[in-house]
Amino acid sequence: MSSKKSLSKNIYNDIKQVIDDARSRSFRAVNFLIVEAYWNIGRLIVEEEQKGKKRAEYGSYLIKELSERLTKDFGRGFTESNIKYFRLFYLSFPIRHALSDELEHSKLHALSGESVTSKQVIPHATRHESIELKNYLRPELSWTHYRILLKLEKEKARLFYMNEAANSNWSTRELDRQINSLLFERLSLSKNKKAVLRMAKRGQIINKPNDLIKDPYVLEFLGLENREKYYEADLEKALIDHLQKFLLELGKGFSFISRQKRVTLDSEHFYIDLVFYNRLTKSHILFDLKVGKLTHQDIGQMQMYVNYFNREIKLKEENETIGIILCAEKNNAVIKYTLPPKQKQIFISRYIPYLPTEDELKNEIMKEKLNFETRSNYLKGKR
Repeated sequence: MSSKKSLSKNIYNDIKQVIDDARSRSFRAVNFLIVEAYWNIGRLIVEEEQKGKKRAEYGSYLIKELSERLTKDFGRGFTESNIKYFRLFYLSFPIRHALSDELEHSKLHALSGESVTSKQVIPHATRHESIELKNYLRPELSWTHYRILLKLEKEKARLFYMNEAANSNWSTRELDRQINSLLFERLSLSKNKKAVLRMAKRGQIINKPNDLIKDPYVLEFLGLENREKYYEADLEKALIDHLQKFLLELGKGFSFISRQKRVTLDSEHFYIDLVFYNRLTKSHILFDLKVGKLTHQDIGQMQMYVNYFNREIKLKEENETIGIILCAEKNNAVIKYTLPPKQKQIFISRYIPYLPTEDELKNEIMKEKLNFETRSNYLKGKR
């Protein structure tokens, strides 16, 4: 009989997890050190340009000279184009404003007799002072992520995508896709200015069912735009075949439960196209797919599904079920006069089976915003 003892599977897995976590943290730390270096290079260039020299001429010379000398000393990665990105990186992120706020906070502490710690940073740092960038940027993101973010002109959008990419662990490809599908604009549709600012600072915030909804949903990954005609079964199959990408489009906290969920009422069978669960709202999310124009019967059917789940499936500690009808064409009059004015369980959203141009999607969003405002005014008149 062998005296060799077998290694416990649990202890091996625990140790492996420790090593994997350490390697992952090390990789992220190295990545962010590179990001910090590039931001500080950009800061030094801007400070040099602001010494009273003619910016256009001197800036061009400075970048060219830096590129030649840095490439000679450090090799690849310091082309003129990249150095321009470093400069833009420093100018594009509002870290200096945050530092100014921090200084003001430090002054208040000093006036109140409280001591200021050495870790608190003074704005407009000199060449020998360090800035705690990890307090203002997201260490989870690579330089490639930040390169993608630099193409955004709006500060709020840049902050939102930075935070959401870090919170949701987006790859650079996923980040690029979400920017191209104007996720920030779609989520901002029904929010006031304060809510949009909060979203920019923290990423997507899920406090109520409404926060989950997008309108429109962009489903370019399904490949349906090339088909002359397709049916609801085709749409459902395509969503299941591309479930990972669909979950990305749905947003935070979604997990897939079932397709064609059967509901039997007095020996008659009905089928819910797709069922998900959202851990943030602690509720089931039902999807009904429509390739044609929305009808009041579609809304009534979804109401039946939601009622069934609330009464038969939902646990006591869970929240009310949410129903989303995903349709190719909406009828806002039908929606207005079919749904109760203050209901918060059934939502109707359009889907677009291709990635539209920015102008097309902005027009779509503006049209939906007008419909939203019209409905809001209608609800105010009902009070």
